[in-house]
Amino acid sequence: MLHIPLLTRLLIWGGLFLGLALALPNLFYDRVERHNKAVARIEQTGTTTDALEADRKGWPGFLPATLVHLGLDLRGGAHLLAEVAVEDVFARRMDGLWPRVRDALREQRATVGTIRRQDAPPGELHVRLSRPQGMATAVQVVRGMGQPVLSLTGGAQSTLEVAGRGDVLIVRLSAAEARATTDRALQQSVEIVRRRVDEVGTREPTIQRQGADRVLIQVPGVGSAAELKALIGTTARLTFHPVAGRTTDAAERAGPRQVIYPSLDPDEQGVFYILEQTPVVTGDDLVDAQPAFDAQTGQPSVTFRFNPNGAALFGRFTAANVGAPFAIVLDEQVISAPVIRQAITGGSGQITGNFSVRESTDLAVLLRAGALPARMTFLEERTIGPELGADSITAGGRAAVVAFAAVLIFMVLCYGLFGVFASVALVLNVGLILGILGLIGATLTLPGIAGVVLTIGMAVDANVLVFERIREELKTAKGPARAIELGYERALGAIIDANLTTFIIAVILFTLGTGPVRGFSVTLGIGILTSVFTAVYVTRLFIVTWFAWTRPKTIEV
Repeated sequence: MLHIPLLTRLLIWGGLFLGLALALPNLFYDRVERHNKAVARIEQTGTTTDALEADRKGWPGFLPATLVHLGLDLRGGAHLLAEVAVEDVFARRMDGLWPRVRDALREQRATVGTIRRQDAPPGELHVRLSRPQGMATAVQVVRGMGQPVLSLTGGAQSTLEVAGRGDVLIVRLSAAEARATTDRALQQSVEIVRRRVDEVGTREPTIQRQGADRVLIQVPGVGSAAELKALIGTTARLTFHPVAGRTTDAAERAGPRQVIYPSLDPDEQGVFYILEQTPVVTGDDLVDAQPAFDAQTGQPSVTFRFNPNGAALFGRFTAANVGAPFAIVLDEQVISAPVIRQAITGGSGQITGNFSVRESTDLAVLLRAGALPARMTFLEERTIGPELGADSITAGGRAAVVAFAAVLIFMVLCYGLFGVFASVALVLNVGLILGILGLIGATLTLPGIAGVVLTIGMAVDANVLVFERIREELKTAKGPARAIELGYERALGAIIDANLTTFIIAVILFTLGTGPVRGFSVTLGIGILTSVFTAVYVTRLFIVTWFAWTRPKTIEV
């Protein structure tokens, strides 16, 4: 007997209601977007304004506020292609290795004599020995500092490559370690850029590695490429250095293993600090940074906290240098150079430097996200205006309307009232797609719109199979109710087979594809699931409800 249990009916209507409720905010995109931004800003800052309150109240809080994020090609935004200077990472590895090499060779002074670090190409460490006859010992000692690097072939190579040339010991990273370091630097750059972009409220950026040493960055909704560069291009490398002196001569030459950085303090314009090149501790040991206000002056500041390793290094340095100045350096500029009054062993501190509230907040964001492992050189930058995105949305919407109208006319002409039921289910299907896209936070791109349009054409395939099967059953079945029931039961296998194969292709596209291909596969895969739901359950519910009300003796499909 043609019947759908009450619980099944409630689940079908509940699924439709939930999906359409999630899709509803997209009809009021600007209002809901302003509401979401206002809510996020109030939660982030803890304060509100009349403008923020107006935007927050622009959309009822009891309704869903999920939106389908628009991609770069629909909304406009910024596109950057950056090259990561991995040679900076190699140079820092050698700088960090030098104290260990120095201490180890000093223990062999009777054999190698006195040692002195020499200028070397980036990524190499050169050490001159006063007794070249001890070179073999020096090579053996430094080579023992290397660690094994596991390769895909199963063999192990050392992280260090050590050789002697005359009286100069040369240390560099091995080829295997250089490749591994490059991979780590690129991965870290991608993750840090993503954290920086996400933390300032930008949604759904595309950030991925491209080639050996490049990173592709696409962020929808950003006003210009320059605005994005201002955020991402800052290395935000925080270091703490011993101070060797001060000068007002920018052309003064620093001593061996020393650097000269300018002061950022407005009260010290034209002042340069002479610092030891090797930092005592770096921002890599930071675990937290928050904007705050100085308890004594009331000026905006940034508080920071080290991990145990950084706290130990900082504590030992401050304990041994009470009364001496040390410099807090951000991206090769001295923020401040306070005098150490007492040992700082708690692992936390405060950065002051005539910040505004906005500057202290931005600095805390950058430090909390982490320092980029190396400089980024922007090879390509583009700003995509919202006008182009609006044209793309208009063209995509027009294509969807034309496709829907053509399918509707075809279904009504071929299947009459049943075709009307299928067309209504098709409208609900599109609403469900938008609701699910918003729920999972997916980004809709121009290829994604193509996936929706393709789904509109494919969504009635299941209805065609069912209706044609009902036609066949009407010739042999006893009555229209039995024909409808058998039509849905016997067409179900063909519906699952046809849609399952397409869904498998969508999964493969999502797994192996990137960028626009993945956007297409997401909308296609979701469209397949929703179209099967609307064709198998929703249209059947419509037909069963209509049949129960009218009780027709015969039907025409």
